[in-house]
Amino acid sequence: MRKLSFIDSLCASADNALRTLAGGYQTTNRPSPAANIEPTNLSADEQRRVAGMMRINHCGEVCAQALYQGQAITAKLPEVREKMEQSAKEENDHLHWCHQRLDELNTHTSFLNPLWYAGSFSLGALAGLAGDRWSLGFVAETERQVVKHLDKHLHQLPKEDQRSREILSVMKTDEQEHATAALEAGGTELPDTVKSAMSLMSKVMTKTVYYL
Repeated sequence: MRKLSFIDSLCASADNALRTLAGGYQTTNRPSPAANIEPTNLSADEQRRVAGMMRINHCGEVCAQALYQGQAITAKLPEVREKMEQSAKEENDHLHWCHQRLDELNTHTSFLNPLWYAGSFSLGALAGLAGDRWSLGFVAETERQVVKHLDKHLHQLPKEDQRSREILSVMKTDEQEHATAALEAGGTELPDTVKSAMSLMSKVMTKTVYYL
């Protein structure tokens, strides 16, 4: 098998970006956790709030794709690069489930997705350049913050919305596993200043994407 050049990797990353933003991405073919749950009627206010939360979660998965692809392109060890690419494929399941739920709620994905994809890809590439241990540590911290974020949404969802609840619950389990795997692969803990900056960026994203 021919070894991919840096240009080849860039082209593959561009293709992945288009698929992530426009559709056509590859999943593991896991069925949606909500597949066997009957839909329930939500009030107009509940539907609006759930739509905002699921839009945030969809955008978060767009960012995860960009993060993993950025790291994969600059990762130094082949096994780390392969791990990043496999994680990206698994995150596509989450992306697909969230998109399906947004369609059910008759609403749109975030108009800001291309902007957040570009920013997350850049951060991932920088983390990869810093070294694989830091790159994996960045993944672990990202997933930890995502888990906290999902916990918050699970508490805020209307009790009647079991479809969204099941999707977010499975996503939470997957993200916890990704964080553990990244640390076991050699990831190192990030400085508190970096963690705080990541948390601040996450807050900006959630505040804007909820409406847009």
